[in-house]
Amino acid sequence: MDIFKLIFEHDLRLDQLRERQLDRSVQEVSGSIEDFLKPDPTYSKFYITGTDLKGPSFGVNILDHYEPVIHALENGLDDYELFIDGNVVPFKSAVESAEIGDALILSKKDTVRWSNHQLRIDSGSNVGHKKSEIADVLEEEDLVLYKEKAHQGFDLHLFSKTNMYPKLFYPLKELISESFRFFSINGKRINSERTFYFETWSLQRPPHGAEEVFEDTML
Repeated sequence: MDIFKLIFEHDLRLDQLRERQLDRSVQEVSGSIEDFLKPDPTYSKFYITGTDLKGPSFGVNILDHYEPVIHALENGLDDYELFIDGNVVPFKSAVESAEIGDALILSKKDTVRWSNHQLRIDSGSNVGHKKSEIADVLEEEDLVLYKEKAHQGFDLHLFSKTNMYPKLFYPLKELISESFRFFSINGKRINSERTFYFETWSLQRPPHGAEEVFEDTML
């Protein structure tokens, strides 16, 4: 059986991706009421992972339903084109050919393309080392998708300035069956490895924040 997990976090402050200058003497300070009232820009992130309970084995690409999952993600992101090194690449082939840590940039179709990026997250690192670069991409209304190493395969991490959850949710919900269970998880509630891998010890009683999606589930 496949356990698919879509882990989301919303309303994260985009300015927290920026490196902040700690010396107040060189900070740019604005005292205008307009700046004070201006809403903080936010972003969302989505962690896409899965577990094959036969092993168990971990990684979205080790699922029996890997091909349908990739197709569902492609459908959900069909307003975007995916870029590697400034070149448009089909979604599935881009994901499979990219190495762990390769940045995949998705831009809205028929818009100015993002091509001058320096997003490389090596296999021994993580996204936390490239926060400022990610913020640059998100501010252009583009998306960042990268591969992260899983125990037996890889997972996917998606960053977006807009909330892409409905676009991902409905195509993925179509895959639900007796052999494919889909859990929607609030990432702010997952605070340990034990809760992250809840399916290996408490599948019938998932932790708070992990909700199973059924065929009749609606947003």
